[in-house]
Amino acid sequence: MTAETPAGPAPSGRGDVVLVLGASSGIGRASAVEFARRGASLVLFSRSPSTLAEAATECREAGARAVEVCPGDVLDPAAVQAAVDRATGTFGRLDVVVHSATVMAYGRIEDVPADVFERVVDTAVQGTFHVFRAVLPVLRAQQRGHVVVVSSLLASIAAPTMGAYVTAKWGQLGLIRTLQQELRELPDVHLSAVAPGGTTTPIYGQAATVLGHTGHPPPPVYTPERVARAVVDRVANPRRLKQSGIANPVIIAGFRLFPPVFDALVGPLLRVFGMARDDVPPTTGNVFAPVPDKEATRGPFRGI
Repeated sequence: MTAETPAGPAPSGRGDVVLVLGASSGIGRASAVEFARRGASLVLFSRSPSTLAEAATECREAGARAVEVCPGDVLDPAAVQAAVDRATGTFGRLDVVVHSATVMAYGRIEDVPADVFERVVDTAVQGTFHVFRAVLPVLRAQQRGHVVVVSSLLASIAAPTMGAYVTAKWGQLGLIRTLQQELRELPDVHLSAVAPGGTTTPIYGQAATVLGHTGHPPPPVYTPERVARAVVDRVANPRRLKQSGIANPVIIAGFRLFPPVFDALVGPLLRVFGMARDDVPPTTGNVFAPVPDKEATRGPFRGI
């Protein structure tokens, strides 16, 4: 794999070549549009060709210099490599990679089907590994570039019935922090993580569940567009881990400093503020395959 070494990118992502993984929905889609507004050339990657095409149209209308579409799954290393090759082959370089592809499941550890648990964890951990393995040779050859991974508040705390996602995000953050250490000899190659709290994306309604109901974002709730701005800001201001949510540091402090109190409160609070009042049968949601009719930038939450 080869890549040219052009002049440095413009500030704050303007005019960059940007690969967005998980671009058909939620924070990934909002991030793609935000980069498009800054005149970026985009390569959009997700499992859902139909909604990926819709996201591409949004990006062109928002002002993207060019948009390429690459359907694929982050669990397929060949597909991830093809997306990276599309960026470098079409545009001659790769300035920014945004990785937001993820899936989620609700249920107690003993109740979540084993294959669902494994897929949630694999998507976050193995999927991120595949992204890093495909992207790093390009960034090393260029001696510059930015990778921004959408993490989660649940990478720093735990919550009952969220065990699959907690395990996935703790593992993903461990991988991120290790690679940040390994990249220290490359001062112009940056790896940042952005950790949102409650965000009104479709992931809650797309999640697998065995609880009899779906979830919704717990307050305080932010828009995916707000988190996307935090993602884009990492190009100008890289951070090891940026919490995107005013309550995140308080919640993390409670988890670390007062574990008995946190453990007593988190379950009841999650049931009241983080669960929908619907009635659904057990479902694997979008864990194994996309659900295009539930993909969008924002989910159905009406609280903001």
